[in-house]
Amino acid sequence: MKVIILPLAKEDLNETKVWYENKLKGLGKRFLSEVDKKINFIKINPIASNIRYDEIHTTVLDVFPFMIHYTVNTDKETIIIIAVLHTSLDPNKWQSRK
Repeated sequence: MKVIILPLAKEDLNETKVWYENKLKGLGKRFLSEVDKKINFIKINPIASNIRYDEIHTTVLDVFPFMIHYTVNTDKETIIIIAVLHTSLDPNKWQSRK
């Protein structure tokens, strides 16, 4: 399946990468590597993750406390990543992105 990462989700990734990199050199890169690993899982198993809100699937990264929020369009064989947010954040933050 094709994966599209929306601009706001790209901002999420960049901001988080910079934050982790400022904490420890190399940690931002490791964060992005974990995101890539989870996106590859989603590509292979797009509907394996729970639908949490409306038609939004969510899956938690294995190492970092972040959740990927995404939709699946099976007709177009496309996964759209809406947000990558810390698990403690209010889900209303990303719901306006739909």
